[in-house]
Amino acid sequence: MADEPKAGAIKFDNRLGSKLDPASTKARDNRNALKLIMNDLRTQERTIQQGGGPKAADAQRAKGRLTVRERLALLLDEGTELLELGLWAAHGMYADYGGAPGAGVVTGLGRVSGRLCMIIANDATVKAGAFFPMTAKKVLRAQTIALENRIPTLYLVDSSGVFLPLQEDVFPDTDDFGRVFRNNAVMSSLGIPQITAILGMCVAGGAYLPVMTDTVLMTEGSGLFLAGPSLVQAAIGQKTSAEELGGATMHAEISGTVDFKEPNEHLCLARLRSLVGKLGERLGAPFSAIKFNAPKDAPAFAAEDLYALLNPAPGASNVYDMREIIARIVDRSEFDEYKSDFGRTVLCGYARIGGHAVGIVANQKTNQSQTVAMGPMAGTKRIEVGGVIYTESAQKAARFIMDCNQSLVPLIFLHDVNGFMVGKDAEWSGIIRAGAKMVSAVSTSVVPKITVIVGGSFGAGHYAMCGKAYDPRFLFAWPTARYAVMSGASAANTLAEVRAKQMERGGKALSDAEKQALHDEIKNAYDAQADPRYGAARLWIDAIIDPAKTREVLITALHACALNPDVPTFNPGVLQT
Repeated sequence: MADEPKAGAIKFDNRLGSKLDPASTKARDNRNALKLIMNDLRTQERTIQQGGGPKAADAQRAKGRLTVRERLALLLDEGTELLELGLWAAHGMYADYGGAPGAGVVTGLGRVSGRLCMIIANDATVKAGAFFPMTAKKVLRAQTIALENRIPTLYLVDSSGVFLPLQEDVFPDTDDFGRVFRNNAVMSSLGIPQITAILGMCVAGGAYLPVMTDTVLMTEGSGLFLAGPSLVQAAIGQKTSAEELGGATMHAEISGTVDFKEPNEHLCLARLRSLVGKLGERLGAPFSAIKFNAPKDAPAFAAEDLYALLNPAPGASNVYDMREIIARIVDRSEFDEYKSDFGRTVLCGYARIGGHAVGIVANQKTNQSQTVAMGPMAGTKRIEVGGVIYTESAQKAARFIMDCNQSLVPLIFLHDVNGFMVGKDAEWSGIIRAGAKMVSAVSTSVVPKITVIVGGSFGAGHYAMCGKAYDPRFLFAWPTARYAVMSGASAANTLAEVRAKQMERGGKALSDAEKQALHDEIKNAYDAQADPRYGAARLWIDAIIDPAKTREVLITALHACALNPDVPTFNPGVLQT
């Protein structure tokens, strides 16, 4: 009897290969087109990051205060960057009021004294840091991420409170301004550290935010009061200075509201860093994470190759192997593919990203050959269209998602989905039942979920692939993303025909040229709304990311997810079988 082979002698290779030729004409054209879009995005982002603009920044400095970006540069660990979330919030909105770049607040994940923190910092160059409706929603989204992941949260406050002309859209609802303070209390009750530095004005309802947190720092020259001197005089006839009413000295010596009074912002931010460095650490999440060596565990293929993969033009028909993306974001390009020969239009499998174990659910964009299991064409071969979820694909994905929950493996969803298959064959095969099973598995999943929209994300396919309504811890998008109930071309074909018939019933016959103009008008409107900037402006997307930095962004997000040790019991409920 032969000796059994030793484990170390068994050759096992789960590395992904690559057929992408970065030097091909198609790849070169894709890369050049995407670089143009990336340059345009970066130019727009730099403008957004200027907040209220150079004049407003000069006015801020004239008060002896730093701008929000200058504050962040002092706060963050040297050599590290903020993973900014919600940068595009309010983009193209509030034009009647001069706009609100970034919604007047900066949020994101950054390292402070070695600790990963959520940072929420008012930009006083934008309407004195006032809260627009999207400002409140952006702060709430940052708090939600901090809540779900138990991330220490730092607030840099410099705000005049609610933007009064829009108070009805800021003040009363469950996802409005008041929810911020409710979240402060809930985060504190869960043991999530919150520290506030008051670096300017903190007025009216906004005055509750710092006092609802665990620790309060305040610089001399700042103000903290429920009502400013003018309002106090109007309300009760009392005349007082801002310093006497709610200055740092008063709150440090008389009211006792602030814990640390600092003479200037530099020392205040240094104190804040010192305090963060002394925060205790709780037990982390029970997910598998191993020691990670960045050079050794890097993917086998260059991340920059991803620029060559997709044609970024709206409506472009992109056919590519999603494994090309996976091979450039997972450690050592190693991927244990699950049920690789079944339900091939959805890829599922296990990998590590930055040492963190993950399960990946991804739409396959190449056409696939499949034997039909049931329905009128049972036993025959068919070609399945890439990017479409078929019955077998939905069944496989649902089972894989449940397996990841059973095994405590966080999930990454990579979108380029047209939707679910339709037609008699699909209905006979039980596509609705299989789709419901997949949506149910995503809905009841208890492990962290992170979504990246790479290409299209349309209709119910967006839901099944863990869209925004299904509680992903983070939702990122490439500049190539398209995000809508259907593509612009599909919507235009349908709606143009409907509208033309309505007009004809009203007695107006449209010429071919008028029909084409109507079609183009509808398509252009849909394409504009499907642009990731439109979704990011409304906080449907947390960040539009550089494709080459996808791995880097996912590593930061997975670090954040690993801070929450609490994983509820997985209870999938009633599943369609």
